[in-house]
Amino acid sequence: MKAVILVAGEGKRMRPLTYERPKVMLPIAGKPIIEHLLEEIKEVGINDFVFVVGYHDETIRDYFGKGERWDVNIQYVTQKTQLGTADALRRTEGLIEDKFLLLNGDTIVSAADIEKIITDDANIALGVIEVINPEDYDVVEVKGEKIMKIHKKMKEQPSYLINAGVCLLDENIFDAISRTDKSKRGEFELPDSLQMLIEEGYDIFWKKIEHWIDVIYPWDLLAANELLIDKINYVNRGKIEENVWIKNKDKVSIGDNTLIKSGSYIEGPVVIGENCVIGPNSYIRANTFIGDTCHIGNAVEITNSIIMNDTKILPYNHVGDSVIGCRCNLGAGTKIANLRFDDATVKAKGMDTGRKKLGAIISDGVKTGINACIDVGTVIGNKTIIGPGAFASGYIKENSRIF
Repeated sequence: MKAVILVAGEGKRMRPLTYERPKVMLPIAGKPIIEHLLEEIKEVGINDFVFVVGYHDETIRDYFGKGERWDVNIQYVTQKTQLGTADALRRTEGLIEDKFLLLNGDTIVSAADIEKIITDDANIALGVIEVINPEDYDVVEVKGEKIMKIHKKMKEQPSYLINAGVCLLDENIFDAISRTDKSKRGEFELPDSLQMLIEEGYDIFWKKIEHWIDVIYPWDLLAANELLIDKINYVNRGKIEENVWIKNKDKVSIGDNTLIKSGSYIEGPVVIGENCVIGPNSYIRANTFIGDTCHIGNAVEITNSIIMNDTKILPYNHVGDSVIGCRCNLGAGTKIANLRFDDATVKAKGMDTGRKKLGAIISDGVKTGINACIDVGTVIGNKTIIGPGAFASGYIKENSRIF
């Protein structure tokens, strides 16, 4: 059996973090989203993959190659223009024989749940899960073991069961896709193809899954990171100087050639990448991921955050509950607030994030001067400069200058 993973889209709701990479390549607990998914699929014995790529496909191809590092085989097909999920799957016809597994690359499901679906006797089966916000998803209406109707995103939904983006399909789906018209959104959508098969008498079964992580908005990366980072095991391939304290040591991973300087305190679960310098006297608190070639300076405190590759956080910074992109440079004394005075949930990009604590979403190449201050829920676009002592708040577009 092959697994087809749809990874062609940008993930527009994840902007500004997707200016330079597709959403599926954003890191969670030390790995891109799609790598977590690949590992779960491999665990059930599937070793042949087809990636449908498109937006910034070079980042996916360069990272995964042909799959040698994971002992799997990866083929690529390209969806040059993102015309919907059915159009993306259409491009794999000719590479697929008999039944196959289809997954959305921006969701993570467990090997146990994948096993439930692929061992089903049915030719077509969908993984479903119950959610509190069904209006954001395609809802399934069921009767017994079968799906009666798939309702595309709408305000009033008939149930709380949604299509979780993991499907067992067979070759009949390609015939249905060939007869699928564009939707009102101007796309060829897979739910329309599946609904066509239902109406033509095909039995589509459903399996309720238990473990499902959906990452839609930038702050969802933090929630996913909190869940997945707790699964790590202690690894130390770096150098730790004297007078470094590591709490929950079995949940701390330190990469090759990373130096942890004296006086630093690390409170797992924490993942630190390769070729980093941490400290001296830094405090790295739980649920933090620091990428490769990062420099965390003297007396810096970081908690519950994602710091991507090649970023420098200079002395006396405070970073809490934030996502910081690649090649950023936070000048000495930069402070990122992460809690409102009234203890209400934080809003970002005009939306209620549902999080009591949320610092900043900072995209690639952002620089701050000394003693800059960044308000809760601030979203900062690529290559923005926040000057010395400046205050940043709200949504800040790329290449902005704030002094």
